Parts: sequence; C-alpha cells; structure tokens
Amino acid sequence: MKVVVTAQTNSLDSEIDPRFGRCQYLIFVDTETDSWVAVPNPALAEPGGAGIAVSQFVADEKADALITGNIGPNAARGLAAQGIKVYVGSHGTVKEALAALKAGQLTPASGPTVKRRSGM
Repeated sequence: MKVVVTAQTNSLDSEIDPRFGRCQYLIFVDTETDSWVAVPNPALAEPGGAGIAVSQFVADEKADALITGNIGPNAARGLAAQGIKVYVGSHGTVKEALAALKAGQLTPASGPTVKRRSGM
C-alpha cells in the first residue's frame, strides 16, 4: 500500500504536520517495502486552493491512504472522490503513525475536521 503522511520535515522522525493543504512535506511510503521519499508540498505557497491542489497531487502519485492531523472540506471531498482513505487526528512522528496504521490502530475519517481555509 502507498501511504502519504504530512510532515514538518523531510524525515520519518519528523512530527506529523497537523495541516494537510499547508503541510511542509509529504512523505510517501510503500508499506510493503518500507521505501519512502519526502517531497516538499508543491502547493505550500499557493494563495488559495492548497488543499485541492495537494489532493490532486496525492491522487496523481497513486496514494492509497493519507495520514494527517486535520483535513478541510474541499480536500476531504477530493480525496474521497479518488478513493483515498484519510486518517486524521494523528500526532507524534511519521514513523509512529505508520506503526499505528500497520497495527490497525487508526480509524478512517468520515469527513473534514476543520473549516475551509483553516490552514492559512
């Protein structure tokens, strides 16, 4: 499974970034091989619509799931339309969140957790 985790730095030891659209980095992890790559958020400097842009980027990268702190309504709708599972409320490190996912300790989100433009 290909999982993307929002992160504050480009490391598995990074704290999870609580924002999706305005996160600093996206860390893509192949949970079968444990290979990973950190990518700076391509929409970080967008004046608006960052959540939508990052949702499309995540979908284009063929991610199966997202782990983040919070997600807004537009991003949540975009990811749901692509069939990407979203896990929110995560905290701690990227490594810890991945371990929780593998252990079945994360519950998929049922919708947005913040209002539109909350990451600004």
